Amino acid sequence: MATTRVILSYPWNGGGKGLNKTSTEEDLGISEKVLKIARKELREDSCAREQCLQQIRDWLKKNPDVNNVRMDDKFLLRFLRAKKFSIPMAEQTLLKYLNFRRTFAHMTTKLDFLSPTVNELISGGYIFASPIRDKNGRRVVIAFAKNFDPSRHCSADMARAHFITYETLLEDPENQILGFTHIGDMSGVSAAHITCWNVTEFARIMKWGEQSVPMRHKEIHIVNVHTTVKYVVDFAKSLIHVNVENLIKKVDKECLPLEMGGSMPMAEMIELWKAEMAAKRDVILSLDEMALLSDRGIISSRDKNNNSNSLTQMDSIAGSFRKLEVD
Repeated sequence: MATTRVILSYPWNGGGKGLNKTSTEEDLGISEKVLKIARKELREDSCAREQCLQQIRDWLKKNPDVNNVRMDDKFLLRFLRAKKFSIPMAEQTLLKYLNFRRTFAHMTTKLDFLSPTVNELISGGYIFASPIRDKNGRRVVIAFAKNFDPSRHCSADMARAHFITYETLLEDPENQILGFTHIGDMSGVSAAHITCWNVTEFARIMKWGEQSVPMRHKEIHIVNVHTTVKYVVDFAKSLIHVNVENLIKKVDKECLPLEMGGSMPMAEMIELWKAEMAAKRDVILSLDEMALLSDRGIISSRDKNNNSNSLTQMDSIAGSFRKLEVD
C-alpha cells in the first residue's frame, strides 16, 4: 500500500507540516501541488484569497441578518472555493447554508458523532471516509446501505451521520479544493429504507443541500443497485456498477476497504475515521452558535411561471437527484 497517501497523521492532527509547502503559503496547510490545482480550477491565488476574504468579512460584519458567523479563513474559503471565488455566489451559498441548517435543524445541528444513535451507525460502517486518498488526492466517502437498519434508526439519524461526515471533511482546506469521491453500496436496501423518509422532505433536503453545502462532488459511484431503488439513481447510469469487481475497474482500489477489494479492513478504517472526527468534534459542535436571523437576503429560484414561492413545489425524488451537480 502506498503509505504516502494514507492519512494517519495529516492533516487533521498537524502531521506533515512543512512538507512540499511554499515558504509564503505554508500556513495554509496546503501542498504546492494542490495549490496549483486551486489556481487552475478555482482561479485561487494569494491575491484572490486576501481580497475575497476581506470583502466577505466586511459583508458579514455589516449584515444584520446573520449572527456569530465564523470569520476564520478555513470556514469562509469553503464557500469561495465551491463557487470559484465569485463573491456574490459565495455569499448566497453561505446564506443558504445557514438557512438550510435552520430549516432542517433536526438533521443538521447537534452534529455529535458520539451521540448514541449516530455513533451506532458510524461504528457499524454505514458511512465513513477512507483514510486513503485516491489517485487524484481526493477523500473517498463510502456508504453501505445494508448497515443502516430502518427498524432501529430514522431519517434524522441517517442525515446527521452524513452531515457530520461532510462537515468534518470540509475542515480540511485540501478537501475543499480537490473535492470528493463518493461510493455507495446499495446491497441490502429494502422498501423500509425508502419509507423511513417522508417523500417531500427527502426531495427538499436533496434540493436544498445541493445548493447549500459547499462541497465539490467529483465522482459518484454506486454499486449493487436493487430494482427497488433503481429509479432513484437511474440518472447516473454511467456511474452505476453491477458489482464490486466492476467498481474497482473505475476507482482506485487502495481507497476501498478490504471487504471491497482493498488492503485495509473496514473496521480499521472506521477507527481512523472516528479518531479524525474526535479531533474535529468541538469545532463541528460550535457550528450551532451561528444563526440566520432573516432569509430576506437569499435570492430564491423561480419557476417558469415566475412564482417566487416555487420552493413549495418540490421536485420528485428522482428529479432532485438529477439536479445533483458533479463538479
